[in-house]
Amino acid sequence: MDHHHHQQQHHDHYDGGENDYMHQEDDWDRDMLLDPAWEKQQRKTFTAWCNSHLRKAGTQIENIEEDFRDGLKLMLLLEVISGERLAKPERGKMRVHKISNVNKALDFIASKGVKLVSIGAEEIVDGNAKMTLGMIWTIILRFAIQDISVEETSAKEGLLLWCQRKTAPYKNVNIQNFHISWKDGLGFCALIHRHRPELIDYGKLRKDDPMTNLNTAFDVAEKYLDIPKMLDAEDIVGTARPDEKAIMTYVSSFYHAFSGAQKAETAANRICKVLAVNQENEQLMEDYEKLASDLLEWIRRTIPWLENRVPENTMQAMQQMLEDFRDYRRLHKPPKVQEKCQLEINFNTLQTKLRLSNRPAFMPSEGKMVSDISSAWGSLEGAEKGYEEWLLNEIRRLERLDHLAEKFRQKAAIHEAWTDGKEEMLQQKDYETASLSDIKALLKKHEAFESDLAAHQDRVEQIAAIAQELNELEYYDSPSVNARCQQICDQWDSLGVLTQKRSEALQRTEKLLETIDQLYLEFAKRAAPFNNWMEGAMEDLQDTFIVHTIEEIQGLSTAHEQFKATLPEADKERQAILGIHNEIAKIVQTYHVNMAGTNPYTTINPQEINAKWDKVRQLVPQRDQALIEEHARQQNNERLRRQFANQANVIGPWIQTKMEEIGRISIEMHGTLEGHLTHLRQYEKSIVNYKPKIDQLEGDHQLIQEALIFDNKHTNYTMEHIRVGWEQLLTTIARTINEIENQILTRDAKGISQDQMNEFRASFNHFDRDHSGKLGAEEFKACLISLGFDIGNDAQKRTGMMDAEDFRACLISMGYNMGEAEFARIMSIVDPNRLGVITFQAFIDFMSHETADTDTADQVMTSFKVLAGDKNYILVDELRRELPPDQAEYCIARMTPYTGPDAVPGALDYMSFSTALYGESDL
Repeated sequence: MDHHHHQQQHHDHYDGGENDYMHQEDDWDRDMLLDPAWEKQQRKTFTAWCNSHLRKAGTQIENIEEDFRDGLKLMLLLEVISGERLAKPERGKMRVHKISNVNKALDFIASKGVKLVSIGAEEIVDGNAKMTLGMIWTIILRFAIQDISVEETSAKEGLLLWCQRKTAPYKNVNIQNFHISWKDGLGFCALIHRHRPELIDYGKLRKDDPMTNLNTAFDVAEKYLDIPKMLDAEDIVGTARPDEKAIMTYVSSFYHAFSGAQKAETAANRICKVLAVNQENEQLMEDYEKLASDLLEWIRRTIPWLENRVPENTMQAMQQMLEDFRDYRRLHKPPKVQEKCQLEINFNTLQTKLRLSNRPAFMPSEGKMVSDISSAWGSLEGAEKGYEEWLLNEIRRLERLDHLAEKFRQKAAIHEAWTDGKEEMLQQKDYETASLSDIKALLKKHEAFESDLAAHQDRVEQIAAIAQELNELEYYDSPSVNARCQQICDQWDSLGVLTQKRSEALQRTEKLLETIDQLYLEFAKRAAPFNNWMEGAMEDLQDTFIVHTIEEIQGLSTAHEQFKATLPEADKERQAILGIHNEIAKIVQTYHVNMAGTNPYTTINPQEINAKWDKVRQLVPQRDQALIEEHARQQNNERLRRQFANQANVIGPWIQTKMEEIGRISIEMHGTLEGHLTHLRQYEKSIVNYKPKIDQLEGDHQLIQEALIFDNKHTNYTMEHIRVGWEQLLTTIARTINEIENQILTRDAKGISQDQMNEFRASFNHFDRDHSGKLGAEEFKACLISLGFDIGNDAQKRTGMMDAEDFRACLISMGYNMGEAEFARIMSIVDPNRLGVITFQAFIDFMSHETADTDTADQVMTSFKVLAGDKNYILVDELRRELPPDQAEYCIARMTPYTGPDAVPGALDYMSFSTALYGESDL
């Protein structure tokens, strides 16, 4: 087993508790081979430790295993360290004497409860170093280490804990054991610095300089602490793990050195403490006596002041007394309350301290007991309570007087302010110029004032009552109060009288004005409708009338006669209305009412009524004259109407008859066209001969217009009707004659026979169902069909008109065979302006074109070619030579210059001209 391990075991052997050191068993036997470095350290340390004690007996050892062999110094060491006497030693030099002495020492150690295992006297006598060191360690352990006790731990653990506690403030020291924790020397330095800081300048030490640290600690300990140098710094620094026993022994010396100093300090402290308690108690007694004297003296001085009951006369002085008292309560008394309280606390504290320190109780001097002070304080409080009550009552009394006086002044001021101007107001004569509504407003205002006056009665009574109370309380300024009160009462009575007078005046005026108002209202109620009647009458009498008949003017005359019959009754109403006005004037005059303004209910006055009445009377005869004149005018108008009607009723039917006769002739199919023409010309002559009758009617019409006659119940014909009819008759005869002439032309040009012409007329008349002399598109188509035109299968309706089918029928009857497109082409010929109607002339032109041999553009072109001598162009000279002059010039003006390859100067293009002659009408 290696030494370290053994040593650790040995160390652990002592860690278990305070008596573990006894159970060493046979540690020293089992391992006789001690680490040489440790053995050297132990030898050095143990030797120094022994000498530190033997020094007290005047001796020492040099060699630990030699000098204890005879047992004498061993016994002496034990006597010094235990303070006890051992058995007398044997003085012989023989081995047996030495063993005997050593055994006596070992027995003494055993008697102290130490179990010595494997350590015998013989080994010690024989100088066995191992055994000797073991024995010395046992002594050190028992006498230097076992009794160490720190916070419930003892011996080795106690010593370790003591080291940890003492070095705790030192950050670079960490004591965990009794070997390597001490190697840097800072642990030793920290122990010294903790107890004797003046010995070491700890701040200058460095952890990395163990030699300096260790030497410093050992040197200081030897020099100042009487701890011998038990190890050299090299012994510790040079060993990986310093010897635990050596370190423990060394450290225990520090413990004993410092704990000895601590005991002396504790003893001194105890004495100081006892003395301090006595001194403090004596001081407290002195303080109590002083405080009690001062407090009692203050109470003695204060009570007479509080018992003074002489009042001041003014509120201000009393307020000052109260202010002084409040200062006493707020500023002077609180510190004394504090002092009294402090006195009691000090007394109780003092008695408690004396009791706790076994001293006799404190007895204050005569009259300064706590109870004496409480009694004096009670008297003070009593005086104070009474004083405050008295002060407040006095202040209340003065306050009451001041309050009453102020109240009187306030109420008087309010009342005077209210009454100011009231007498003048009540004496006003404003009602003399007031209207009824103003009077009513003034009455309401006066009623409100009376209510207000009644409401102020209370205040007047209060003012009188306050003045009475002030007199009873003998207020210093009573005379001025009484004078003011008297003035208020006198004025009050005056206001009452004036109020009554005004009230009566207002009511009297109101009654008069109400009577006048009733009359005004009556006047207004009757004057308004009468005025309206007069205005209406004036308006009617001046109304410009427009009449157109005798009956109307007779109606107006009847109404006027009825109106004239109402005039006497109206005059009576006028007299009555003026009577009301006169009554008002009489009241105003009798009662001297000052009328402000006019009738509020109307703006009408008697002058206006009379003026309008005069005007009505003046207008009546004027109206009579106007009606007579109008009646004569209407009789003349009626004569003109009858005159016009008699002629118009003859001319109108005559024109109508002539129109119908012409219509019949135009569609007549019997006889020749020439016969029809002759017949029509005779008609035309008879019509022209009728013109003077028309002119005479125009003359009558002129008279009617000048008379501004716009209606005529005697005829339905107006001049406009007659004029239009006459113009239509002239136009129709002229147009019909023209149509017959054109038919003759067409017939002759186309070579149409009279029978063919009659057939066309029959077809046309058949489809002209309304006899208008015109066919619609569909009527035309029907007519063509009837004449044998073949329309074909495409006969679907396009326009949706009934007469379209009739027109198709006409085409088919004429033998035409064509579709929709072909019919459209025919329509563009017969109705080029797209009016939707076809005249008989257009129909004849179309039919004659279709049935006759007519010229064409090609035929005309061929004729021109003959005149031009077979050239493609014609010259001006040739045209002038071959054609009559006007037709030649017509052609020259319209032909364009010829531009063909064979052109010569002056050549004209007859081909384009021929085509242009027919244009789109060429079929």
